Amino acid sequence: MPVTNVLTLVGSLRAGSINRKLAEAAEHHAPEGVELTTFDGIVDLPFYNEDIDGDTPPAAAVAFRDAVAAADAVLLVTPEYNGTMPAVLKNALDWGSRPFGASPLSGKPLAVIGSAFGQYGGVWAHDDARKAAGIAGAKVLQDVKVAIPQSVVRFAETHPREDAEVTQLVQGALTALAEAAGTDEPAAA
Repeated sequence: MPVTNVLTLVGSLRAGSINRKLAEAAEHHAPEGVELTTFDGIVDLPFYNEDIDGDTPPAAAVAFRDAVAAADAVLLVTPEYNGTMPAVLKNALDWGSRPFGASPLSGKPLAVIGSAFGQYGGVWAHDDARKAAGIAGAKVLQDVKVAIPQSVVRFAETHPREDAEVTQLVQGALTALAEAAGTDEPAAA
């Protein structure tokens, strides 16, 4: 059975973040035939600057682009900061969008999921992330919508991987990514 390799980028850098835990839940409940790898190196990316992205881009950018290129699909897991996605995630999309016309994100299936404290679960951030990723060249799965509201309250005493609704939602998102990547549809977990 072919395996769909999904690169996960978490927009929150905090070790105990709900969105990091949501990424862990996705990895834990990945359908058969889907493997997730979280790339934590986005914290090491300098702010995108075309002046340093020449013949010898920073090592962190090379590692990031190589990781995106090696993946079959990308999963963005993002909170909402001040009504939009965190700067670290936007910066990663900027690095992944270059070189123009031949970027590792170009044509790569990508989905956005996440959780936020507010009542809408971060939908503004998710919309912005989908928009930026699409402009960067990714094949954004617009129908994948996983926005889990009230995260601090909902997951105060439980890990997202223990939540049946979260399990169902992340499995649906990962199945859609596998299908978009052209691998066989994963079996239900």
